[in-house]
Amino acid sequence: MTKLITPAAVKKREYWIEEIRKLSGNFGDDSSRLETELATEVKSEGFGVLIDHLRLCGDIPESYGHDSSEEKLYSKYTDSLLSETYKTMGLKSLVLKERADAADVEAFAKNFSFVADAKAFRLSRTAKNQKDFKVQAMDGWKRGKPFAMVVCPIYQLPNKSSQIYEQATVRNVCVFTYSHLAMLATFGASEGNEKSEELLEQVFKAIPALNPSKDASQYWAAINRTMLGFSKVMDDLWSIEKQAAVESIAAAKNEALTFLAKEREKIMRMSHDEALKELIKVHKIESKIVTINSVSNSGILSIK
Repeated sequence: MTKLITPAAVKKREYWIEEIRKLSGNFGDDSSRLETELATEVKSEGFGVLIDHLRLCGDIPESYGHDSSEEKLYSKYTDSLLSETYKTMGLKSLVLKERADAADVEAFAKNFSFVADAKAFRLSRTAKNQKDFKVQAMDGWKRGKPFAMVVCPIYQLPNKSSQIYEQATVRNVCVFTYSHLAMLATFGASEGNEKSEELLEQVFKAIPALNPSKDASQYWAAINRTMLGFSKVMDDLWSIEKQAAVESIAAAKNEALTFLAKEREKIMRMSHDEALKELIKVHKIESKIVTINSVSNSGILSIK
């Protein structure tokens, strides 16, 4: 079976991790520069590069410090990626420069508009709070728009029960995955942007039609059936993204575990005094490795 997450895609991912790290630290200027560079790359290298980004962007690099400038700029990278994806689907979209109390992305279709936010998490993070997904906040940030979307890495979403699904149905906020968005964009590229726009609107309208429930299966069955029932073309795209989701988890694990292994080796090569100062960090690395190894495919794309 041909690999969907290619070595070239992984190399591109490594380039962007370093590019974000190298930026100066002036958040406003760096955000604009990053957005421009991403748009230029997609325009010059083609649609496939955009899909590679969507498949690999869901995990924050372990090499970035917590609450660091790199981590903040990485968040802006995922927002820029959302906006660029909407543009390829024929929508008008922009990344907002506001830093608080507002959505990060706005998008405008022919007959509707919406706000959106991209989420990314470290693989080593053990517990995610419902507030991390910002479902309730997104409802308040619609600013008169009918719809809102939160796009998340598929393997980080609850697949059994969670308040985020109840909040989504009550507040009319679409919890989506990068995998679903990749399918939607690819569908538009093959069948036309009018079709993908129509399907996107149907997905949005499926959310408030659900009975409020914490049940993940009920929520994802509605999303998945809406997309699969729209066109037979979606069947093949579904199979492709199911494979890509599995491969993306493997790539994310390898990236994170490779970094942590290097960190452990660096610590083990320290002098006795240096090693004593870093002893607690060694234990944290071990716990992170356990957490990363426990990440598995959520099975969301199999719910129908």
